[in-house]
Amino acid sequence: MRNSRKYRLAAVGIALSASAVLGTQTLAQAQDTASTPRYQPEMVEALAASLGVSEKAAVDRLDRQDAQQARLAQLVKSGISGDGAFFDASGTLTVNADDQAEAARIEEAGLAARVPARGQAALDGIKAELDALAAKKVPSGVVAWSVDLASDKVTVKVNNERGAAAKAFLAAAAKHGAAVQIVRGQEELAPQAAIYPGSKMTFNNTSNYCSVGYGARDSSGRQYLVTAGHCVTNTLRYDGAAFAQGYKTRYALGTRSVDMGILTVNSGHSIVTAVGTWGQGSTRTVAVKGVSRAASGAAICKSGATTGWTCGTIGSYNNTVTYKDLNGGPDTVVSGLATSSVCTEGGDSGGAYISGNMAQGMTSGGPIGQECTGGVNSRGTSHFQPLDDALKYYGLTLNTN
Repeated sequence: MRNSRKYRLAAVGIALSASAVLGTQTLAQAQDTASTPRYQPEMVEALAASLGVSEKAAVDRLDRQDAQQARLAQLVKSGISGDGAFFDASGTLTVNADDQAEAARIEEAGLAARVPARGQAALDGIKAELDALAAKKVPSGVVAWSVDLASDKVTVKVNNERGAAAKAFLAAAAKHGAAVQIVRGQEELAPQAAIYPGSKMTFNNTSNYCSVGYGARDSSGRQYLVTAGHCVTNTLRYDGAAFAQGYKTRYALGTRSVDMGILTVNSGHSIVTAVGTWGQGSTRTVAVKGVSRAASGAAICKSGATTGWTCGTIGSYNNTVTYKDLNGGPDTVVSGLATSSVCTEGGDSGGAYISGNMAQGMTSGGPIGQECTGGVNSRGTSHFQPLDDALKYYGLTLNTN
């Protein structure tokens, strides 16, 4: 649910005085620079870890990289544009040259050079041809194609080449001979989304849907979506892409239940630490600063895929309700819910309730046939699953802004 000798001497005197002042400023600035890291510490740490080197070695590599790119920029200003450039695994910048004479000039400037069989311009032309072909008909099964300057080829990655469009695409690529490298057995790709609480999420491959709740993590940093228990299913999709997988729920049709559940968030996806307000107001989102249960009567708003952003007040806590199954299944008794005067409709389930900047819970249910026709302040009632209870039960920590 971001000129004369006199004046010349005077001028010299002024200049000397300014130099003294500037000298002091320069010293202070140098001291500031010495105490300020050249690169963001998190970047240095990550680079060192990925390369398997010390943080000092990582900084040295970044320095060498900057120096080489600066020399390349000077070459471009002097009239040597080259035909593409790339860093190799060791961090050496290699520049494609049009001929041996140009390669010699590049090397004189202190950079590595080569005269490639093709070069960037020719490879870009091949890729543009493939792009045009794909624009006519999507080559499903062909994962990606790109210019690889280091290998001096266009690389085409393939998962499945059985389809007619894929076959035609690969045949066109193969006409370029050694200029194209086809790599088979590649994983398929999918969009990776940062998803706002309150967004629409569909079940498996159906049109049925709930709304996104909150992102949280366990002690090892694994990411979860916390939502209404009756919204937990095998696969949840956002804009067509699978982003979360069913994990645990305390909701079971026809049995006394608690409407809380969690799903694991797929790698590459994330739940944003701000609640979407469906275009309301100037800020458009509300940052999630923490989770703290608001008292009865406190103002509260909800974000949901069906009715968007609706607001009201909190009623009471620790409610037990009986939910009717609209598909003809047995009724279900659900306990531990809170009430509110926030209007909801079907599909809002799982969506985020927030009071100020404090997360409160996720939509559980509301009256059958209720219509929220008054916008933000639609009159109505609803029940929500308190978030603090769910986090405590599953041993999770809310992701905050």
